[in-house]
Amino acid sequence: MARPVTNAAFDGLLTAAGYGNAHAAFARQLNHVGREQGAWRYDAASVYWWLRGRRPGEHVQEAMAETLARKLGRAVSAAELGFGVLASTGTCVYPASVDAAIDAAEQIWMTLAKHLNRQADGSFDSGKALQAALGWRYDLPDQAVIRRGRQKVTSSDVQSLYALADHFTDLDRRHGSGSPHTRAVMADLLVRQVGPMLRGTYTDAVGRELLRAAAVLAGQLAFMSYDAGDHSRAQHHVTLGMRLAKAGNDRLYGAHLLANLATQAVFLGHAREAARLAEAAIDGAGRAPAAVLARLHATAATAYGQAGERRACQLALNKAEHSLGRTGTESGPRWVGYFTPAHLAGAALRCLGDLHLYPQALRHAPDALTLGSQNTRTRALHTALIAMTHARAGDTDAACEWSRTLVQDAAAVQSVRVRQRLRELTTSLRMHRASPQLNEALLALSAAPAAT
Repeated sequence: MARPVTNAAFDGLLTAAGYGNAHAAFARQLNHVGREQGAWRYDAASVYWWLRGRRPGEHVQEAMAETLARKLGRAVSAAELGFGVLASTGTCVYPASVDAAIDAAEQIWMTLAKHLNRQADGSFDSGKALQAALGWRYDLPDQAVIRRGRQKVTSSDVQSLYALADHFTDLDRRHGSGSPHTRAVMADLLVRQVGPMLRGTYTDAVGRELLRAAAVLAGQLAFMSYDAGDHSRAQHHVTLGMRLAKAGNDRLYGAHLLANLATQAVFLGHAREAARLAEAAIDGAGRAPAAVLARLHATAATAYGQAGERRACQLALNKAEHSLGRTGTESGPRWVGYFTPAHLAGAALRCLGDLHLYPQALRHAPDALTLGSQNTRTRALHTALIAMTHARAGDTDAACEWSRTLVQDAAAVQSVRVRQRLRELTTSLRMHRASPQLNEALLALSAAPAAT
């Protein structure tokens, strides 16, 4: 039995344009209008659900209005379609359904692919971040994600997406995400390759795999946007990634993304909100592999350190160290392999330094630099932390020496986070009495490519 039409405005426009009993014809024309935006595969079933409350992305609504305008011989605005006001790409609402998440993902990917140099309006919204954490943690699981479209998706198709994610992850770690071109290229691939797959034909099992892979890609694009200082869009990407991960039954990757949201909150100074997000990630991860728990507890430690909660910070750091010590006996998901003792040492440097425990923090300095050659940006970030910790501890000679190393490490990286660390180090050094060595270090920092 067919469901009743709930969008009378859209139904009326279809009828007036001669598509009342020709939904497949309307879908074909819509696909033709949207051909420049990727391989759309809308069909009569898509129109059926749009008439019954499902809302397409804003870019799809614009194409709908253009399709109807051609038949009606007059201008048609998206507002006439009856779908209501969609959240803009600058908002970070946790989608209520898988279809809403797919629509929102296509919308934000399209916007990023088209506008290389335009950052999203708005800023990081800690309230929306906490709402997303609640939705991810407590919303009921999706019963089924089976779909029927024009493109058949297989498990081997999904595996190719992980290779794509690995490629961009490697680029990000080696060179940073300061260039908008890299993110735009990735978004374009998502529009043209992943979007049609999400709207294709797949079984429930393959659909879960596909949603997990899409979550990984959304998470990588989120982290790249965060590193580039595009915080509103980064939050939106990671929120969508959490929703896709939940639909894919990937609890651990969802917790990882929530911890990334906490990391972003720490960077922006929202320490207490970051602590709540990190604890929600730990709670949601449950009995996770040791490597995952190490990463989550390390994030909580940085949040508590910034908030000045010494006891909670030390406890979280101890838990992270204990978990990392057990990683040799437990296998974790492939994406957590990046988190090494060097990354934990960097977190310890950060949180203990925030607590003004400088001698304790500097004990982690050697381990923080035991990084692979591909971790160019992390090396620069950790080197800056070491230099800054020495400066805050009053050892300007050591701070200046590490500053020279930092300038070399930062030269090959485009990263807003690295630039921020350079500025923080410069501020710390300027608090000390001027000397030839200090002046030389400040001049070198000001001339560093990453500082501009």
